[in-house]
Amino acid sequence: MRYRFFLPALLLALPLSAQTKVFRLDENHTVFGFKASTLLFDVPGRFMKFKADIQGDPATLEGAKVRIDIDAKSLNTAVQARDEHLRSADFFDVAKYPRITFTSSDVRREGDRLRVQGVLQMHGASKDMALSFEPAEGINGAGVRTWSYRGTLSLDRLDFGVGAESVAAKISLKRQVELNLLLVGFFEGPAGKAKAPARK
Repeated sequence: MRYRFFLPALLLALPLSAQTKVFRLDENHTVFGFKASTLLFDVPGRFMKFKADIQGDPATLEGAKVRIDIDAKSLNTAVQARDEHLRSADFFDVAKYPRITFTSSDVRREGDRLRVQGVLQMHGASKDMALSFEPAEGINGAGVRTWSYRGTLSLDRLDFGVGAESVAAKISLKRQVELNLLLVGFFEGPAGKAKAPARK
């Protein structure tokens, strides 16, 4: 007789697990940007190559799992000589540390924002930190339901040893670097095929 009650309970639980979906990045609109500052001017830039593994319920993202993988060599500040210097051992040392990763340990709502706690690994160092995102949902120009998550974070580059031994950095580069993040994409079932991002 106990199986008679077990089956309805199981059926009620199934829709909850079915809400877990995969977030596919729209790489045309997603931005992993940064802004460093010298004593005289700001240096904006972004990473051009990245991957994201994000899974959760799009309604809340409570308990979601997030992993971001960035190709450090893909940094771009629009000045080739400067980019090569940033890729060198003076700064990111991409030959030795080719990846920048962030892996979440906790995702939860805080008011109208989304708080993602996790570990950032960069330049051979790891640091636990919290990222705060402003979520938005709407229909893009192609008529596809789209989600975005926008956030900024100030971090101390010396916590990761970036530029610690650079003479130029010691002279003029400030320690604080601002990260500017915009994740844009689409939620779909785990077995679904990714939708082609709309170019607008």
